[in-house]
Amino acid sequence: MKLHQWKSIPLEQLSAALARQAIHTDRITIARLELKQGAVVPDHHHENEQVTILMAGKLQFITADQDLTIEAGEVMQIPSNVVHRVIALEDSWVFDLFAPVRADWLRGDDAYLRRG
Repeated sequence: MKLHQWKSIPLEQLSAALARQAIHTDRITIARLELKQGAVVPDHHHENEQVTILMAGKLQFITADQDLTIEAGEVMQIPSNVVHRVIALEDSWVFDLFAPVRADWLRGDDAYLRRG
């Protein structure tokens, strides 16, 4: 077993409106994200299945065929390779779970998160 403590993981400021902490295990990535109202995660896709657990705030998820708004206490599931965008309608914080591990984040190939 291995203990992870959020308080010991540096908060990575990706943009003025988006910050991230991440834990990479053998098979999943767990991310804690803080999004300020108006933050936009632009259109992107990844091989990973994504589960977003919204702890506080309100987020809008947009795909080619859906536009869904979720509020605190709700969970969004995004299948692998679905192009999606996220807009923070309120100051929000989420836990994102990704399977498999976000190898692109480990490589530093996450420029789409660092725009704006």
